Amino acid sequence: MAPALPRVGRRTVEALLAANAKDLGERSLVLVHGRYAPGAPPRFTVTLDGEARRVRVRDETSVLGVVAALHEHRSTATSSDVLVVTTGVDDEQLGWDVRGRAVRRKTLTVENAEVVLQRFGATALDPRMYRERWLLEALVEAEPAEDGWPRVGGVLTRDAALRALTAERLGLRAVHASSGQDGQVTLDADTLLAWSRTPAGPRRFAELGATERAELKKWLAEVAGPAVPVLLSLAEAGLGHDALPLGLLGAALRDPAAQPDTVLALGGLFGQVMPRRSELAVFTDAVEGTLTRWIADARTSHDARLRVVAVLHRADELADKAALTPGLTASRFLPSSFTAQLRRTVAEARRSPAAGEAALADLLGHALAGLRPDHVQAAETAVRVARWLSGPEPAVTGVATAVRAHVSDWGWVDRALTVLWAGDPDGDLETGRDLRALYEQARERRQRLDQEFARRLVSWAAHATAQYPDGCLVVENVLDTVVRPLTGQAAPLLLVLDGMSSAVAAQLGEEAERDGWREIVPRPEPGQSPARLAAVSMLPSVTRVSRASLLAGEAADGGQSAETSGFTAFWKRRRKAAALFHKAAIGGEAGHALSHELMTALASDEVVGVVLNTIDEALDNGRHGRGTTWSLADVTHLRELLAGARSYGRPVVIVADHGHVLERGSRADAPTAADGAESARWRTGDVAGEGEIAVRGPRVREGGGAVILPWREDIRYTGRRAGYHGGASLAEVTVPVLVLLPAGEETPKDWVPLPRELSTPGWWRTRAAGDGPEPAAVTAARLATPEQSTPARPAPSEGAPATGARPSARTEAAPPAEESLGSRVVSSEVYAAQKEYVRKAPEAKVVAAVVDALVTAGGTMSPAALAAAISATGRVRRNIEGFVATVQRLLNVEGYPVLGFIDGGHAVKLDVPLLRGQFLPEPEEGEAEEAASHKEEQA
Repeated sequence: MAPALPRVGRRTVEALLAANAKDLGERSLVLVHGRYAPGAPPRFTVTLDGEARRVRVRDETSVLGVVAALHEHRSTATSSDVLVVTTGVDDEQLGWDVRGRAVRRKTLTVENAEVVLQRFGATALDPRMYRERWLLEALVEAEPAEDGWPRVGGVLTRDAALRALTAERLGLRAVHASSGQDGQVTLDADTLLAWSRTPAGPRRFAELGATERAELKKWLAEVAGPAVPVLLSLAEAGLGHDALPLGLLGAALRDPAAQPDTVLALGGLFGQVMPRRSELAVFTDAVEGTLTRWIADARTSHDARLRVVAVLHRADELADKAALTPGLTASRFLPSSFTAQLRRTVAEARRSPAAGEAALADLLGHALAGLRPDHVQAAETAVRVARWLSGPEPAVTGVATAVRAHVSDWGWVDRALTVLWAGDPDGDLETGRDLRALYEQARERRQRLDQEFARRLVSWAAHATAQYPDGCLVVENVLDTVVRPLTGQAAPLLLVLDGMSSAVAAQLGEEAERDGWREIVPRPEPGQSPARLAAVSMLPSVTRVSRASLLAGEAADGGQSAETSGFTAFWKRRRKAAALFHKAAIGGEAGHALSHELMTALASDEVVGVVLNTIDEALDNGRHGRGTTWSLADVTHLRELLAGARSYGRPVVIVADHGHVLERGSRADAPTAADGAESARWRTGDVAGEGEIAVRGPRVREGGGAVILPWREDIRYTGRRAGYHGGASLAEVTVPVLVLLPAGEETPKDWVPLPRELSTPGWWRTRAAGDGPEPAAVTAARLATPEQSTPARPAPSEGAPATGARPSARTEAAPPAEESLGSRVVSSEVYAAQKEYVRKAPEAKVVAAVVDALVTAGGTMSPAALAAAISATGRVRRNIEGFVATVQRLLNVEGYPVLGFIDGGHAVKLDVPLLRGQFLPEPEEGEAEEAASHKEEQA
């Protein structure tokens, strides 16, 4: 049997024509020993010596066929046209009549090595390639149709040839982001796993010849890692598209005690290509690494998210099909395992906070936690509420203390209850049941606080006035007490967020800090910690009386005109110009977020007030969707106003006129039947019913000074809405006040920063299981009071028995306290040397306080908390960012990042191990023994 003819493609023909271009000037026939590839173009154009030549290729198996092709060419073609005939007929059969008209007067033999050399523009081939016929044939056959092979200009190495062949055979250039900086295809597990998800990628590999597949698999294992052979084996078996999902399921065999049924089920999914356990482990690790990177991209890219979701859902389908789901609940990637871990977290939180925290730590370690913030929020909230419930029962001791406790603690409970009420975002019944149980338990305790507060509100309202508020900040005193002291440098911007509750204020305050704002509060009395400000609304807590009183600086009522005249009159009495903007006067024309009048006022020295109604309007019509969160962007114009205030260096006061309660299911669908209903949450009358109080006094501005207010949030006198206000609950009566400065601005005199560690209740802060009751950062952030000096030990009385014996060290005194890390650092020789290069370096005790505060806080603190810790040394740092930069020059020896900002400048981080290594290096073993011996001798 005659050997098979070599396969000849267009690129081979072009290479032969280029190699024999000089002879084609006289002759137009080229005879080639071989068979023209089926499907290759029979006509095309090439450029030879700068001239375009038309080429026609004929594949003939007999002498007559070759002669006929030649005669047809001579009769129809032009002088520049070239005829290429591929044939298996030998030269003796063709005869001189045909051969005499052909280039080089003979049939040309295809030398693949020469073709490859020419097509790559190389000067030589790697000697190893001459021994690999399959590689040379593949390179000739696979050359890209449009651009050809890349030109190398030197020796074509085997690796370069295999890299080019692999990219073309597998279609890797189509894989997004698979090319490196030099334009070469990146060959690694990431690229190949992404390739496995392309529509035709795995099929292209499966269609290659057996020898080529085996050789490519062997080479790719060397350059792309040991996970690749498993991937390519799956592609050969038609399972390439499921390679990533199958790799995830391979985690089921990580447990050495995996049941035989699990092994069999997994083997059923992999089929005949089931790898050994060690190979599968390597492949699973590679898949998880790739998916971890994809998930990180999915946080900012919708397309990346769809790609990840498709893989993970397919993995869940396969796991369910093979009954593997129960054994994969600990997986860090499967959606089903995320759901199982979410269920476990909420159920464990019901059992105990510690158990909930441990389960939450596992959930936060799941790869999908970053893509499912609503689910994580529900789990975190369940654990937080469990912590609050496990604490001592809070009590209401008075209106002033209750309002302050609400803005700093109980309002956060309201925030949590909103999340629990919304339930599981996916509607999982089991998770929803446990969330509802926690909600009911917390709501019952929270309702007891409202009941006791309402009882004390009755007696307080009977005599409280703006002049004698009985320890409270009342809403009509906010301008004089909070806003006016800020007018010393730049005029403040007052933002009135109608209906903002303490729960909403907590969310807006958090986001404002992330956006580069610092919250400040008046300096507290010695021994007290800074706390967020809160006022008491007018009664009933409705806009008409509470907002008018806030803006007029005195008890008042009325609409926008009364508010505007009252606001300007208040500041006129204090020799300040002022402007107040409502609704239509806020927004600008096309291309401008804010109106020209408002921007002009912000650029002036006027005190500017702006009323924003977004929250109140959302409660009226329920436009805020699930209503579990509020952001700065949710409040129309708020972000633009903050940006304007930052531009002009204005401090900002964000204040409500009253709070609100949400509709969480009234006791009946119909309104509560009652006489004298004037609004959703207040009425007139003489007798208060269940869940109501009768209030009268000088600050009651409706009903002739006497009204009936519900303290239960499920009582309403009008139709159903998303939320209500006017009643006597803490959420309605408490008026949160946020005072913000742009980060970097100097804190005004008699004001101090309020770090997030102090503005957030301890039970809210997520911490790892096993932590103490209060995170160390809080302790470090508290403003310390002057230490009490230890009284000197009294001298022995004259009648005391004397002894001539010298007291031993064991009985003389307790051992001294160990020197702090900060003190040891500033006492070191390295620190002394660093200090020589820093002008006006802070005192050693201040730097030591910085180090000790950060160590106590676990290495990370907010800038405001660090400023508070430093102030305990008696040194107030108003520009904390500049101060930290100075301390960096002291601690960052040779540029190593011992101290620095993280999280976009919102936190300060100390690398404690690096600090020890730079300033307190461990002595050599011999030096340590000598030092210990010296200490023993002295003792």
